[in-house]
Amino acid sequence: MATGSIRAAAVGGSPSLNRPTQLSLSSKLPLHPSFSVSFLPRGGRHHHAAPLVAVVVRASLDAKPTVLVAEKLGEAGLSLLKDFANVDCSYNLSPEELCTKISLCDALIVRSGTKVSREVFESSAGRLKVVGRAGVGIDNVDLSAATEHGCLVVNAPTANTVAAAEHGIALLAAMARNVAQADASVKAGKWQRNKYVGVSLVGKTLAVMGFGKVGSEVARRAKGLGMHVISHDPYAPADRARAVGVELVSFDEAIATADFISLHMPLTPATAKVLNDETFAKMKKGVRIVNVARGGVIDEEALVRALDAGTVAQAALDVFTEEPPAKDSKLVQHERVTVTPHLGASTMEAQEGVAIEIAEAVIGALKGELAATAVNAPMVPAEVLTELKPFVVLAEKLGRLAVQLVGGGSGVKTIKVTYASSRAPDDLDTRLLRAMITKGIIEPISDVFVNLVNADFTAKQRGLRITEERVILDGSPESPLEYVQVQIANVESRFASAISDSGEITVEGRVKDGIPHLTKVGSFEVDVSLEGSIILCRQVDQPGMIGTVGSILGEENVNVSFMSVGRIAPRKQAVMAIGVDDQPSKETLKKIGDISAIEEFVFLKL
Repeated sequence: MATGSIRAAAVGGSPSLNRPTQLSLSSKLPLHPSFSVSFLPRGGRHHHAAPLVAVVVRASLDAKPTVLVAEKLGEAGLSLLKDFANVDCSYNLSPEELCTKISLCDALIVRSGTKVSREVFESSAGRLKVVGRAGVGIDNVDLSAATEHGCLVVNAPTANTVAAAEHGIALLAAMARNVAQADASVKAGKWQRNKYVGVSLVGKTLAVMGFGKVGSEVARRAKGLGMHVISHDPYAPADRARAVGVELVSFDEAIATADFISLHMPLTPATAKVLNDETFAKMKKGVRIVNVARGGVIDEEALVRALDAGTVAQAALDVFTEEPPAKDSKLVQHERVTVTPHLGASTMEAQEGVAIEIAEAVIGALKGELAATAVNAPMVPAEVLTELKPFVVLAEKLGRLAVQLVGGGSGVKTIKVTYASSRAPDDLDTRLLRAMITKGIIEPISDVFVNLVNADFTAKQRGLRITEERVILDGSPESPLEYVQVQIANVESRFASAISDSGEITVEGRVKDGIPHLTKVGSFEVDVSLEGSIILCRQVDQPGMIGTVGSILGEENVNVSFMSVGRIAPRKQAVMAIGVDDQPSKETLKKIGDISAIEEFVFLKL
């Protein structure tokens, strides 16, 4: 493995620290808290393509780090910080004032109201080591700039869980019994008992959409109210749901059978406007919807139409696509909608919990400890990253492909990764590759940012068991890897041909001329570049199939980048892998599926 060296000044005259120390990705270098480490491009701050240089600077042994708290933080967290560091509480700073102050600070703590831009990191001149976000979302922090400047970003993802779940239940009950509307009516001098007759919760079906931390807590509380709880989360372990008395079902089954729907999914490209005209049409007439997750998961205009049509009887919303929403918003003003101003985390206990969680994360980072809540990747030695770069891309895309092939209501639990290499085990550190596979599996359906620091922790939190196996090959160790294989066990598949002879969903890939390729699906050999998106078709092997499918895509102006066919034997079953630059329309995919020789197909987005 490629190595680098760091030269540090001696602490207390220790001669051992005066000589260069050889490091690899698997090495650990404990540093005294008086040292700061910055990774800068050789040749200056703006030479982003230049090799990285680790710069170790020693401050006075007696000096405390300085933490700038830019937004209000609970006293318990401030107390922890003050025991360790000099704390500067300066609120409501303008962007210019923040940039001026930051060069004197080792850490910065913000909530959602302060933008930590690239200019902030550039103004820090390399001193800023950690940014702490007191909460979950990190939309206000420029992660790429943080990583480029060697600054760790941490958040506080767990302290708000109970508060958000309780608020979801509060909105559920308030909506069912028209509490907000009746309150406003009485205060207006009216007494309209007949108008505000509600519905009972006991015996009703609640669909929890997203069975993560908050969703599972909502499910527990709803069970206590006598509700029948189902959930849709294709990546939740079925045994964890069963332990709470919850049945995991498909998305369509969840929305079609629920009396109440509670949303607890992150906002990702896959979940943006997931509740829309099409999905509202599939719901039981008179359904009631609660959202304490992210505003963007609902098409708000479509929700107004569903409310007006009576498809949705009521909605209770704590979050909106734009916050605060417009004063004349039809959704906010709708008489059958209960709204709150993003209060999910707003309890005294949660605010104190967030303060403690973020203070501990920032202190740990300043001490040089690896933070489980880190949301950006640590800097990797440039020579190692350069060599592994195409395999890093391959690993993430194989993870994305494998998890999209999972079907049915069963959760992903067991993942096996196989690396084939001619190198000795000590010369191949697979942590970054494993992290990228984990990233590919989790990130598309989560608001968690997976990286080398938090990959194993995140996988464990979600009940994923990832095992690794190495196949030692004969030959030249010039290339770090021959192939990477990802298998998911004990699940159903949306594409039956992806199940290998041993019973697992199996995808395998190689790097060819620096470009990742998919080379195996199930037991079928294919060869398609992992660029754009992929259509997989199982077909009867017969003449003209490539031309037929290509013509359909061409007629719809969908460009084909690669096409490959793997077959068992001539005139038997075959799998065709098609790389496309654009996402085909539903009508185009239906035309492909209607071809008589095609037995099954699936579209996979990379």
